[in-house]
Parts: sequence; C-alpha cells; structure tokens
Amino acid sequence: MATWITKLDVPASATGPRVAVKDAIDVAGVPTTAGCAALADVAEPAAADAACLAGARAAGARLVGKANLHELCFGTSGANDWYGMPVNPLDPARVPGGSSSGSAVAVATDEADVGLGTDTGGSVRIPAACCGIVGLKTTFGRVPVGGVWPLAPSLDTVGPLARDVAGVVVGMDLLEPGFARVAGTTAAATTVGRVRIGGVESFIDEAIDDALAQAGMDVIEVELDGLADAYPAFVSIIAAEAWASNRELIDRSPERVGEQVRERVLRSAAVGEADVADARAQQAAWSQVVRDVFARVPVLALPTLATLPPEIGVDGVANMLVLPFNLSGNPAIALPVPAHPSSRLPASLQLVGPHDAEALLCATAARVEAAVGLAGA
Repeated sequence: MATWITKLDVPASATGPRVAVKDAIDVAGVPTTAGCAALADVAEPAAADAACLAGARAAGARLVGKANLHELCFGTSGANDWYGMPVNPLDPARVPGGSSSGSAVAVATDEADVGLGTDTGGSVRIPAACCGIVGLKTTFGRVPVGGVWPLAPSLDTVGPLARDVAGVVVGMDLLEPGFARVAGTTAAATTVGRVRIGGVESFIDEAIDDALAQAGMDVIEVELDGLADAYPAFVSIIAAEAWASNRELIDRSPERVGEQVRERVLRSAAVGEADVADARAQQAAWSQVVRDVFARVPVLALPTLATLPPEIGVDGVANMLVLPFNLSGNPAIALPVPAHPSSRLPASLQLVGPHDAEALLCATAARVEAAVGLAGA
C-alpha cells in the first residue's frame, strides 16, 4: 500500500473525478503527515480543507486518498523511510520520482483520474516523467497554498497530474474553476524555442526533437544566459526556507525524521542571510532572462529529465532541467514522448510558458500528444 498514506471513504453523493491528494495538502478531518513520522506523531485531523481543494469539493470530486510522497516534500526519488516507496508501474526496478510520488503512481495505475501534487523544484514534473504521465507545474502564486505543508514558501506550487493532457485540464479546472473553458478556446503554439543543456543523454534529446517534428512545430534554437547561476541560487533559497519550515520537527524528534531528509535539512542550516541575498539577486536576473526569451518565442521546449528514471538505490533524480523554472516562477508541463525504439520507457518533454500561460501549455502539449500517440498510455 505504498501508494497511499490514508485511503478515504467516498461519499455516495460525490460523482466527480477520482482525486489523489498528496499528503502535504490538508483534507478536512484527516491528519496531514507530509510523509514524516515526526509530523504524524503530533498531527491532528485538519480542521478544514486546504484552500486549493475548494473547487474540487464544489465539483463533487471523489477524494479517494492521501497519497504518499518523498518525506517532507524534500527529495526527487520518492523514497520514504516510514511509508515505503510507491512502485513505478512502468518498471518496478526504477524510482517513481518525487516528491509527489504517490499522486503520480495512483494516476498511472488508474486508482485516480487526477493527482494533486506540489512542485517546489520539480516535484510534479519529475514523477510524471518517471511514471509516463502528464504533470503541470503552475505559475507561482496562481493556486493558493494555504493549508499545504511548506517546503520553501517562495517556491512552492500546487499542480495536477493525469494520464493525458485532457486529464490535466480537468485537474486544473478543479484547482481553478473555469480553467477548462479557457483552455478549450486557447490555440496551441506552433513555434517553440528549443533549449539544449549539457548532460542530456543523446537519445533523450533525439526523442524531444522527434516529437516536436511530428507535431509540426517550427523550432527556434534559443540560449538562456545565466542558466548556470540558477542552480546555486535555487539551492540557497530552498535550503534556507526548508530549514525554517522543518527545524522544529528536527529539534523535537530527530529520530522520527528519515536519515537522508534529516541530514539534508540539517545541512540547510548553514545557509546564511548573505547567501540568500546573493541568491535573490541571481533569481531576479534569471527571471528577467526568462521573461525576455518569451518576447521571441511563445513556449520553450526541453527534456524534463536528462535520462530515463534511475534504478532504485541511486541517489535521487537530477532536477537540473526543471528547477530553473521554479526559480523564475514559470508554469511548465511534462508529457511522455516516445524514446529510443529499444526502450520500453518513454522520454518526457517539458514545455515552459510565460507566467499564467497554463492554458497555452495545455493546448500545445495536446498538439504534441496527438501527434506522438501516447495519450492515456
């Protein structure tokens, strides 16, 4: 049962889509554990739903369970010392990705129509890529995060996962009622800016290029100056905020926080105010670079992951290709595309748009999805 931390009884009156809620998001009457024993030990049933669930409740969505996650949302593999690692349905020897691992696996195994996850440094897009589904990281601040366990409040976002782009539109409509109508009238981009980053396996880059070609996209090669500075800036910011969010748990019950996550949080304490100030300056400069590139192209295209999901036991999943857009606050969608013919696992295409361009991203992703034929696979 590693997919779930708590299964929920569904009222007979609820007839909407089945929704798996990451157990960092409050559901009224259910304790929120964030996948951590130290928090589970003291957690009381939530007095109210997280603000992001208001639309799901109004639509009669069936909240089928609180899904497992990488502990405290602070990891990319999906490992969890207390609740186990959800099984990747594409290959049980590989990680499901994190931190929204259970939400992704619930969708990929048809235990839910929509998964709700959080994405601070790739935590929706990475498990979507690992499990061969679609995941949308929303624009920072677009979806309210009240009632969501914080990792890094200046980076945290909530977003949907589903087996195809249409399901992600449903998920966004639950988070933001009316989104589906807007998405249905939004035209897809026909031009993309292709971003190439070192360290990507050649067959992954080829898969991205092939998918864009099949979709008939006009491709413009673009450079993102300052990309190398985005990573250390992100690390400083997430570390400082993760320490502030979780130090009380570590101080009170260090033995009830998994070793890997505990050590990561403790290392974060070394980040000082000067480090954060430098990181904020780099963040501002990087965000301007990203804004400027959208004056030239409507959407950026690059891989979600540099390679296929690693086997269990490898330390995490590299998030170098996803975290820059958490730092800039931009929305990004990950969707499966065919990889090398000898691979039974898909690659994952990441499309990035300007702030609040989720409808454009969904329309463009749907165009690619229709061309490559992996919808609902």
